[in-house]
Amino acid sequence: MYYKFSGFTQKLAGAWASDAYSPQGLRPVVSTEAPPIIFATPTKLSSGPTAYDYAGKNTVPELQKLFQKSDGVPIHLKRGLPDQMLYRTTMALTVGGTIYCLIALYMASQPRNK
Repeated sequence: MYYKFSGFTQKLAGAWASDAYSPQGLRPVVSTEAPPIIFATPTKLSSGPTAYDYAGKNTVPELQKLFQKSDGVPIHLKRGLPDQMLYRTTMALTVGGTIYCLIALYMASQPRNK
């Protein structure tokens, strides 16, 4: 069943499909004229390829070999020193933030002396 808003009762009322899809009795006007031209000059179509040409070397196979090698090193440390530095910095910030939060909670839990 289709519904439309009744202006008389200010409620939803049952309606035919044609009434429900054209609210407030408005009917779409079909224009027989062509729409006006927005740009006077014609657009230039590119004759080149649509995708961008990538001139770099594909490094995915080397990275797959590096990350799939079973040498006992965790995946987040496979690339050597930069990964180790990032990992250690992240761990230091995590431990430091945890300690800071615990100190802040301890200070907030103590009553103030007047």
